[in-house]
Amino acid sequence: MAITLNHTIVPARDKEESARFYSRIFGFRYVGPFSHFIVVKVNDTLSLDFDNREKFDSNHYAFKVTEQEFDEIFNRLKTENIKYGSGPFDPENMSINHNDGGRGVYFRDPAGHLLEMLTVDYKIS
Repeated sequence: MAITLNHTIVPARDKEESARFYSRIFGFRYVGPFSHFIVVKVNDTLSLDFDNREKFDSNHYAFKVTEQEFDEIFNRLKTENIKYGSGPFDPENMSINHNDGGRGVYFRDPAGHLLEMLTVDYKIS
C-alpha cells in the first residue's frame, strides 16, 4: 500500500468561514463538524480539518489541478475579487506564472494562509 496523507489541521480565526471558502473556491466537498473541527474533503483520501486558533503561523498549501480545474478556480477568484499573484513573494501582482510549462497562481485564504494552485509538478533535480 502506498502511504498517503489522510488529513491535516488548518488553523483559522473562523474555522467555518475558512472551510466554506475552500469549498467554494476549490470546489472541495464541505463535510461539516467532526469533533471540534470543520472538515472539508479534498479528494477520496485527503481532508482538511479546520480548527479555531487565536494565534498561528501562516502556512503554505499547494494544490495541483488540471488545466480545466485551474480555469474554473481562477474564474471564481476573479469573480470574488480575490487578489492573486504569480509567486510566493508577490501574491498580489494580479498575474499568473507559467513555470515549467504550466500555470500557477498564489492567493490568501481568510486566515492569511498562502495558497498555491499549479497545473504541473515542479522540476526538481
